[in-house]
Amino acid sequence: MPLTLTGFLICRSLEEADRVSYLLPEHIRLTRAELGCVRFEVWRSRADPVRYAVHEIFTSREAFEAHQLRAGASEWGRATRGIPRDFQISEG
Repeated sequence: MPLTLTGFLICRSLEEADRVSYLLPEHIRLTRAELGCVRFEVWRSRADPVRYAVHEIFTSREAFEAHQLRAGASEWGRATRGIPRDFQISEG
């Protein structure tokens, strides 16, 4: 059953948001190469440059959980661990 995540990554400063922008291309590349990744999009808001909109679709909860483990152990995961997130997850 597909799993979809939508929401926002909300940085606390422009410096933090710029660090996210720097790390994002590699994070996107690695995530899109993962088994079970159907869609992975992250956009920086033009109106509020500390906010990033996130839309992810994985083929299953297992694929999503594998992504979470890989991403959490990566440079991206270490650098963004404390950044607030406002995500909703749905299945089906």
